[in-house]
Amino acid sequence: MNLPNKLSLMRVALIPVMVALMYPQTPMCNVLATIVFAVAALTDFLDGYIARKQHIVTDFGKFVDPVADKLLVLSALIMLIQHGVMLAWVTVVILARELCVDGLRMIAVTHGKVIAAGKLGKVKTVSQIVLILWLMISREPVMRSWVSGILTLWVLVITLWSGIDYFVKNGACLKDIK
Repeated sequence: MNLPNKLSLMRVALIPVMVALMYPQTPMCNVLATIVFAVAALTDFLDGYIARKQHIVTDFGKFVDPVADKLLVLSALIMLIQHGVMLAWVTVVILARELCVDGLRMIAVTHGKVIAAGKLGKVKTVSQIVLILWLMISREPVMRSWVSGILTLWVLVITLWSGIDYFVKNGACLKDIK
């Protein structure tokens, strides 16, 4: 297994650590959870950078990288809902987009096509990570802070936009469904 794929799997392994640290809601655990989330998010940048730089992009990496991103982001958002910082309906919109895009990817695989993350998908992931880091650091509920509100609105827009983009660019896979 190559280094980028190991980094993606490490991101998945860090998720339970982050969740466990978010549970107590003590200042020290909040700081540690934020650090773990930041390190996990950094592996997302590193795995893609290394894979492209060393020309070791694999189908497994194209699959596991976006799954690891989704697990990390959604786990953090769910914990932030529990803390009263994130709105549940925003997370539902994000989850729905992710499930729709993953469904499209599964259909594409049946046609022998692997859909890698596109540029908008990467902007979406970075935007979600920035929002989560802001919420983990500020502890400001989305509706009580203009910064949190603007970041959340941006994340909703780019999440939906990137989801629509996947379907526009890869919707041909849906034509053969019976």
